[in-house]
Amino acid sequence: MPQPTTHARPTGRPGYSETLPREPESAATARRLVRVALSAWGLDDLAEDGTLIISELVTNAVRHARRETIRVVIDRPGAARVRIGVVDFSKVRPVRREPNLGDEHGRGLTLVGTLATDWGTEPLPWGKRVWAELGGEVRG
Repeated sequence: MPQPTTHARPTGRPGYSETLPREPESAATARRLVRVALSAWGLDDLAEDGTLIISELVTNAVRHARRETIRVVIDRPGAARVRIGVVDFSKVRPVRREPNLGDEHGRGLTLVGTLATDWGTEPLPWGKRVWAELGGEVRG
C-alpha cells in the first residue's frame, strides 16, 4: 500500500495526501488519514465531521470517477481551518440534490453541505477536486 505523503505548502502549513485505489475500502484509509492530520494539527474536534465528509467524497469518487485511483488531499489553509478533498479523473461535477424519502443514494453532498463551512469543485486539466472546509479550535 502506498504511504501517505506530507508536504509543506506555500503558507508554511503542512498538507497530507495519499493516492488510493478507486474502491469502497479506500474510504476507511481516507478516514484514518484525516484523523492523523487533524490530530497532528491539534484539531481533533473536527475529526467526526471530517471523517464523515471524506467518506462521502471518496464514495462519490468511487462511484463516478473513471480511472483506477483517486487522491485524498488534506490541507490546512488557516490555523483552525482544514480543507479536505478528493481528486479524480472525471470532469463531471457532482450535483447536490434533494433525495426522495425512499432513495438509497443521493444524500452525500447534502450531508457534506450541512457539516462543512464551505464546499465546492475545482476543475483540473485531467479531472476535478471536490473539497470541503471545516473550522474549529486549535488545541495543544
